[in-house]
Amino acid sequence: MQHRIVVLGAGYTGAIAAGRLAKRLRREDVAITLVNAEPDFVERVRMHQLAVGQELRPRSLAEMFADTGVEVRLAEVTGVDVDRRTVAVTDPDRPGEDRELEYDTLVYALGSAWDHQGVPGTVEHAHEIAGRPGALRLRERLAGLDAGESVVVVGGGLTGLEAATEIAEARPDLDVSLAARGGLGDWLSPKGRRHLRKVFGTLGITAYENAAVTEVAADHVATADGAAIPAAVTLWTAGFAVHPIARATTLNVTDTGRIVVDGTMRSVSHPDVYAIGDAAMAAGPGGKPLRMSCASGTPTAWQAADSIAARLTGGKLPNAPLRYFNQCISLGRREGLIQYVTADDRAVRAALTGRFAAVYKELVCKAAAWGVANPTLGVPARRRAVTRAEVRPAAV
Repeated sequence: MQHRIVVLGAGYTGAIAAGRLAKRLRREDVAITLVNAEPDFVERVRMHQLAVGQELRPRSLAEMFADTGVEVRLAEVTGVDVDRRTVAVTDPDRPGEDRELEYDTLVYALGSAWDHQGVPGTVEHAHEIAGRPGALRLRERLAGLDAGESVVVVGGGLTGLEAATEIAEARPDLDVSLAARGGLGDWLSPKGRRHLRKVFGTLGITAYENAAVTEVAADHVATADGAAIPAAVTLWTAGFAVHPIARATTLNVTDTGRIVVDGTMRSVSHPDVYAIGDAAMAAGPGGKPLRMSCASGTPTAWQAADSIAARLTGGKLPNAPLRYFNQCISLGRREGLIQYVTADDRAVRAALTGRFAAVYKELVCKAAAWGVANPTLGVPARRRAVTRAEVRPAAV
């Protein structure tokens, strides 16, 4: 009987994990199912580009995983019962009708969405670019703006910086500003901060620093100090929230709903469940939690897939480097910033800036997409036989 592995979510981490499992294990020993709500892989790190009108190459999951032995199941996950080892899904052509998938090993990679943080008016009036639908809605709204109208990006993290600069470069006729809770790029090195301010100045972006947004209205955002910043369009990038399904299970999760895992990405409460990417509360160097990012997600996917393969085949457990090397920030199409960091993500003095940094970031994005689009890295044959699979009876 085949060992049933179900991977939930085909973002960067889920797709990488499914492909890596297909590369590590023999096809006759395992049945790998990859469940995703959309038929295409979405390059989430490029949503700010999609929002300003750039076209992204479609990447069909069915084509990507053809001949790998991974079954792509187009469905929305509506629930997980970790005690019965089942996943409830709804097929797009049968809305409202749940079906169950049984698993022996579950890889939970449902990721995250935008976090409106309960700020009044955000849900009603703000846009988000945490996924393709949101980016397309913003794209349509930006296309309808007249010259001189204002766009406010809320959030001074990597997503906010990339979005503000991309919009300002693509639409120099708009009045673009960014509201940051702290100082502009205050986590960067001095060189990094200087370059960021230079780019903001060149693009004409107004930075509102130490400006915590307390309300979003149809035509402005209000800040904690009583200021009102005009906004024909508000883009909210102030953090991400994980998918709520894990919180509804008996899994051990954090207050924010992230699944607590050990060093192999295995749930500390349910050993047949692995969590990767944004969904996992994983520890990096010094026990510091990994931040939600592609830089964190990819090594967690490697670690989980290789750990599953090792446990099923009697191999040695892996030790993927769950650490950071740099923060890659695009500042439009012609400028970039590569901030080198310590293993636990603290900025060091060294930073790469300018056109070369933009090329560097583009190569990183292309390499990440190539890795997902070639899930077995050209080696589709399974290499090791399953020797320790424990298959439960079908759920009742």
